[in-house]
Amino acid sequence: MYNIFTHLNLSLPLDNPVLIFALILFIILFAPIILNKLRIPHLIGLIIAGAIIGPHGFNVLARDNSIILFSTVGILYIMFLAGLEIDRSDFKKNSWRSLLFGFYTFTIPLGLGFLTSRYILEFSLLSSILLASMFATHTLIAYPMVSRMGVAKNRAVTIAVGGTVITDTLALLVLAAVAGLATGALADNFWLRLSASFFLFAAIVIFMFPIIARWFFKQFDDNITQYIFVLGMLFLAAFLAEAAGVEPIIGAFLAGLSLNRLIPNTSPLMNRIAFVGNALFIPFFLIGVGMLVDYQVFIQDLETLKVAGIMVTVALISKFAAAWLTQKSFRFSADERRLIFGLSSAHAAATLAIILVGYNIILNQAEIDAAALVGETIAPVRLLSDSVLNGTIIIILMTCTIASIFAQRGAKNIAVSQANDEPKEDIEERIMIPLRDVDHAAEMVDLCVTIKSKTKRQGLYALYVIPNDMEGNNAEKNAKKILDRAAVTAAATDNHLIELLRYDSNVANAITGVVREQRISDLILGMHSSCGLGDSPLGNLIDGVLTNCNTTTLIYRAVQPLATVRRYLIIVPDKAERELGFAFWLLKVWNIGRNTGAKLVFYASKNTIVYLQKIQRKHPVNAEFNEFDNWDDFLILSREVKPDDNLLVVLSRRSHPSYNDNMAKIPLFLNKYFHANGFILIYPMQSGVSEREMVDFTNSAVLHASQGTVVEDIERTIGRLFKWK
Repeated sequence: MYNIFTHLNLSLPLDNPVLIFALILFIILFAPIILNKLRIPHLIGLIIAGAIIGPHGFNVLARDNSIILFSTVGILYIMFLAGLEIDRSDFKKNSWRSLLFGFYTFTIPLGLGFLTSRYILEFSLLSSILLASMFATHTLIAYPMVSRMGVAKNRAVTIAVGGTVITDTLALLVLAAVAGLATGALADNFWLRLSASFFLFAAIVIFMFPIIARWFFKQFDDNITQYIFVLGMLFLAAFLAEAAGVEPIIGAFLAGLSLNRLIPNTSPLMNRIAFVGNALFIPFFLIGVGMLVDYQVFIQDLETLKVAGIMVTVALISKFAAAWLTQKSFRFSADERRLIFGLSSAHAAATLAIILVGYNIILNQAEIDAAALVGETIAPVRLLSDSVLNGTIIIILMTCTIASIFAQRGAKNIAVSQANDEPKEDIEERIMIPLRDVDHAAEMVDLCVTIKSKTKRQGLYALYVIPNDMEGNNAEKNAKKILDRAAVTAAATDNHLIELLRYDSNVANAITGVVREQRISDLILGMHSSCGLGDSPLGNLIDGVLTNCNTTTLIYRAVQPLATVRRYLIIVPDKAERELGFAFWLLKVWNIGRNTGAKLVFYASKNTIVYLQKIQRKHPVNAEFNEFDNWDDFLILSREVKPDDNLLVVLSRRSHPSYNDNMAKIPLFLNKYFHANGFILIYPMQSGVSEREMVDFTNSAVLHASQGTVVEDIERTIGRLFKWK
């Protein structure tokens, strides 16, 4: 009888690529689920699973080139995501804090590690320096878990990520110097060459990559093409770092930082990057780390256990001391200290790189070669011994476990605290986009997601209006095609979009009817990039909507992808802060800055700037404020507009405090002088047209305020709304 398994090689370790990949996927799926029931972080679950199936466990899988390849991709992905997700405004604001933490987390482990290696373990001078540099490194192994908990933009995370780059760079420079001294390859111009190559590599990644990426994103809007391009840039940066003489992880982080503003956190591209990394590459890295764990180390000679115990103790104490000093220096909370310690105490990638380099440096190579000529054998004397190599495996296992536990606890407490700080009043946010054609559905959804405040994935609506004289199957099919395109685009950002279809002979009436019916808070009307306000059929539609609909209304014309916009020039009328809708439209503008990283350049009156700067201090964003109150000379702003800028003009309805007659000229100015730039016109929600509708929307007593207390109520509304993010 024919045995169907005779043609399969099921001997261990497995070498069938299909079976290997299937096994890895099931481990990624089930290991975290099983160990989470035991309250073990899923990161540790993957490491333990790797140890069990690895060459030192049941030898189910060999740690071959394929595992090493995916593991390398995983650690590069972690650093790349850290650079992408970091808030650049906070990063700049906290740069000196990152420098101080980097100083703490490098010098304390380096100093304590050197003293321990030299005087307790009694290693040589070079061995002690190299081992000390290993203590100074750490890997952001807990970062994916922290990111999923929604605290990736916390200041403690920003500082920890910045400190990681600093300490790993310095430690790897120490490695290069020690390796050069040990092998006699340290030439007189070594540091000059290393510095020159490093700065050249950094300049290429920081300055050239954004230019290339901005051009690419303008030319190609296909999601798959953009994703492949980003991956290519990631690995190119990693290779350039390696060519410059530093570790590829430094290049991966700088690549993420340089592309940060071009890949908004709310974009479908960012969602795809994070999804693939968290689902595949990063778990592969963790499993690969686990496959390094050798259980026999625990039962070998006492020297290995002694060295391992000392190394683990020094690694944890020194990193905790750095986190504790950082907490005291900046008056952080205990949970922020736990978060910093959890992110900075795991030793994996850079640690292993340093130890393997030291282990492979043979100090008596000349004697070994001479003895071989006469047929004798001499044992190699390594810069780092077998006991150090085995002790490093224990360090990886212990520190990754402890780091994950601390990071999870700190991130969980911070996430709970942030949730408790959210406003108790239920101010519903419902954003609607009326659609006309399939080509502009994606860009409308992009803006919709960008201005969105609440983290819950609801509150998005798309409307298509079929005129009564166009009823029929073809009209419905076309409407369905357009609405489906919008829904798919929203789903790519993990947002649910509700599709609405209406029949009406008057499009404006249909829109205003749906706004009332669905209690829409924000309405976005899109324009074709080749049309102006005067020559577009949208002109009459806008008038009809604004006349009968009192909701925050945005009129949007896109000439380039949102992600490629460098700045938003925001022109705010005098007394805008005295309008009841001020807080609502301002939050949308603030979200554009927070979600895209673009700079917000405000032009407003002196009194309005006072309000804006107050918000800026409490809720930092990359913003600049310029005094401007002469709308008679609106065209003077044309000198400030650059090719990659978007205009954002706040207008008003007649008989309201911020209205002035020059607003009627804005469409003409935009058509004639700013046709090459995209723009957003904002008509704030204002009382008078449909006050009942506004009261129902907010469900808050703030809009019942008397005129004498309106400014105070607006300030309270601002404070409440800005806690959404």
